[in-house]
Amino acid sequence: MNVLTVVLALLAASANAAASVLMRRAATEGRAATERRADEATGRARGGWGGRRRWLWTAGAGLLAGSGVVQAAALAVGSLSLVQPLLATELLFTLAIGSVVFHRRPDRTTWLSFLALAVGLALFLGAAAPSSGRTTAEPGRWVPVGLAVGCLVLALAGASRLVRGAPRAALLGLASAVMFALTAALLKQVTGQLPKGLGHLAADWTPYATAVTGLVAFWLLQSAFRAGTLVASQPALTLGDALTSVALGWALFGEHIALGVRMVPEAIGVLLLAAGTAGLAHAPAVSGRWDTEPPPPGRRGRHGHREGGGVRTKST
Repeated sequence: MNVLTVVLALLAASANAAASVLMRRAATEGRAATERRADEATGRARGGWGGRRRWLWTAGAGLLAGSGVVQAAALAVGSLSLVQPLLATELLFTLAIGSVVFHRRPDRTTWLSFLALAVGLALFLGAAAPSSGRTTAEPGRWVPVGLAVGCLVLALAGASRLVRGAPRAALLGLASAVMFALTAALLKQVTGQLPKGLGHLAADWTPYATAVTGLVAFWLLQSAFRAGTLVASQPALTLGDALTSVALGWALFGEHIALGVRMVPEAIGVLLLAAGTAGLAHAPAVSGRWDTEPPPPGRRGRHGHREGGGVRTKST
């Protein structure tokens, strides 16, 4: 297992988690500033809050962009089968960073979920031992793989229209995961072609296909969030991305994972991953409920307002 690949993938996951926390914090402070305007006599405080929101959002956007660059670097030096499963640690980093920023101490169930996801990921990757494979795929493989992925996504999206609530969110989350895995595979192809020069890359179809699949994956993800809760969509999203990436790594880049007797610990690892993901999706620091739940008692900001849980919003 390439140590540099692991480090880069973990950096990408942590940067993405930090971006999510900062941008959510900017959103909660935006609501806080709106509620304070009715009681504040001067515009000075409003400007301060606005400046803080802009700083948080800008920092989050910068980290999000940096996460994509680091992920590309990880895919350039390592296998798709290793990088994408490691990105599941974003949930762990989100929990850790979000709990500090929003002053939320995780409960016992959340810690057990944290442990299950971490152990499951380590067990799966340790038993699977993904090989490196090729840096680029053979041209003839993209068409059948692309058609298979497209048919799968269309089938999942079509099935989601027949159900409502949690099942629909899970199906759309899985469709999004498949598209994110395909986007990562295309990104790996792009990084593998970089040595040929920017001119060659600009004339190739893969950079444009990467952008299109990324946008479709993001749209499906937003549809999953609208269809149901994070608890319903996150397990399908996390496991779907990891397992689809393993399949695409094998089909496109000749990557392999260990089979035979090692499939037993691999299966246990996947089950632990599923349990940990489902448990962490309930945690306020991961699900984003920090801005709708009351803050812990006894924590007040310098203006006398209670801090830590964001702003309680009115139900409509």
